[in-house]
Amino acid sequence: MVDFQCKPRYGWEDLLEITRLLRAPGGCPWDREQTHESVRRNFLEETYEVLDALDRDDPHDMCEELGDILMQVALHTQIETERGRFTMDDVVDGVAQKLVYRHPHVFGAARADTSEEVLVNWEALKRTEKGQRSTADAIESVPHTLPALWRAEKIASKTAKAGFDWSSAVSALGKLEEEVRELRQALEAGGPADAPHGVQEELGDLLFIAAKIGQMSGVDPEEALHLACDKFDRRFRRVETAADKPLPEYTEEELVALWKSVKEPS
Repeated sequence: MVDFQCKPRYGWEDLLEITRLLRAPGGCPWDREQTHESVRRNFLEETYEVLDALDRDDPHDMCEELGDILMQVALHTQIETERGRFTMDDVVDGVAQKLVYRHPHVFGAARADTSEEVLVNWEALKRTEKGQRSTADAIESVPHTLPALWRAEKIASKTAKAGFDWSSAVSALGKLEEEVRELRQALEAGGPADAPHGVQEELGDLLFIAAKIGQMSGVDPEEALHLACDKFDRRFRRVETAADKPLPEYTEEELVALWKSVKEPS
């Protein structure tokens, strides 16, 4: 049993001490075994649970799930503290330094009267801070671990700021139609999906330009696809309810007709 005094209410320093004790000799065998890699998925799951609570505007769940995020931060930082590479003090100092540096209109003499001006300044300061000398450097800095549509939207946004863009979202539709034709050709060719100009490459090109059109239209492609998934779910439930025989027994034409018959009213 570790030397720890239980309390009716804990603070930030208590969380750090609890995390340290869990990984210390005499602590929890499971916690001592964990590495950045072993709990990486947990961090993602906790993040999505926070987003779900935010979407539902549930303050109880928000509070709990944000606490779980702090637990993940404390655990990963404790692992690095044990390695002697950085501590929680370094993490806190780093983010505080960043906030001060990137808000010169608040903590310095710079001027930014609108949110748009703030974002322009933020991006310029970020590129200077990270030594990004070109838009290509900025694109490379977009995390590869982001959901692909989100990553595509961020890349498209950065190239647009550099002047590499269509005149409007409507004008970009021609490129989308071109990618549809190329995907059709790849499907009809019937080659390996991962071959050059195969289905994988052409489908990726189509999804990228679709995300680009979303970016130009001010639409989050991730959110758009989530809404489409929700709509499909509702509609498919009505298909199953309306079907008078097992779906595999329907012909393709019958399935299309059934799908159209349960389409949501506009």
